[in-house]
Amino acid sequence: MATPAIITVMSRAAERAARSLLRDYNEVENLQVSIKGPGDFVSAADKRAEELIVEELSHAKPGFGFLLEEGGEIEGKINSRFIVDPLDGTTNFLHGIPHWCISIALEEDGKITAGLVLDPIRDEMFYAVKGQGAWMRGNKRLRVSGRRDLNMSVIATNDSLNFDSRYDKLKPRVASIRSFGATALELAYVAAGRFDAFYGGTPKRGPKPWDVAAGAFIVREAGGYASEINGMADHVYNQNILAGNEYIYDQVKDILNAK
Repeated sequence: MATPAIITVMSRAAERAARSLLRDYNEVENLQVSIKGPGDFVSAADKRAEELIVEELSHAKPGFGFLLEEGGEIEGKINSRFIVDPLDGTTNFLHGIPHWCISIALEEDGKITAGLVLDPIRDEMFYAVKGQGAWMRGNKRLRVSGRRDLNMSVIATNDSLNFDSRYDKLKPRVASIRSFGATALELAYVAAGRFDAFYGGTPKRGPKPWDVAAGAFIVREAGGYASEINGMADHVYNQNILAGNEYIYDQVKDILNAK
């Protein structure tokens, strides 16, 4: 499959930010041993990456708006905007842990129509365009796992503090629950069949739109399901999400919503 034009635009922006972040990431190890620590440095790296993404996308798509983790909302001249997380997995980045990513989604008329997640460390790019399936760079088609047995499944979460004891309810029923600290990348792994499902958040505390918009869209285009944990549709803006293949998604949903 030829790379869709919008993905080419989004990937150029992500790659430009990735080069900046990789340079900064290589400095983090040196900063770890300083008394001040790398916190301020990483915050600056995050903002710089976001500025590069906005600059690149604005040049390619003038008139589009933005919803940004660092910069907030920028209104466009048309009803289309990019939802951007320039550095998902900031704590990992901060501590020199090689598990973080860049996430960009395109929202048109209130619907996500394209998504891209780039892992600069492993040089893996996951992407999807509405109705065209989900892919990795190199024309590798993405499919959610076909696993049906919950007790053989590996579930990812940002819920390691087990909101409402959901972790405790789910843990005995699955092979393993993993929390790696980069929601967008974990969702991309669900799309790739590496995890069987992902869940996290509550209506008051949980993933923000820039954490989930691209990754959850890629899951859906890879044949999976994504929704709020209770099964309602608006997972992008309600700070909680469940995504997975059709078999494990239903089973996890039932467990997490059981009284």
